[in-house]
Amino acid sequence: MRVIAKKLLREFWIKHADSEEQLKAWYQEANEADWKHPKEIKKNYPSASFLADNRIVFNIKGNTYRLIVKVNYDYKMVWIRFIGTHAKYDKIDATKI
Repeated sequence: MRVIAKKLLREFWIKHADSEEQLKAWYQEANEADWKHPKEIKKNYPSASFLADNRIVFNIKGNTYRLIVKVNYDYKMVWIRFIGTHAKYDKIDATKI
């Protein structure tokens, strides 16, 4: 998969150093993946939440942080839509971000 906007992850882990290792690992796994449907993601990320419009919420660092992506399976693209603390996540509408 091609992950769009790694810069957002990098900017986030600079501010939240405790997230760096897990965000780098998630990025590498997603970048090397060939996801064809949500079941393949759920197999490797059982705590991931699937929302409308192919949005997925990943728990980062034991649910301390939340990562929302939008996936286009046909074009093998993953767009980072949000990365933030659990408190900031609670203030957004994950289905529209």
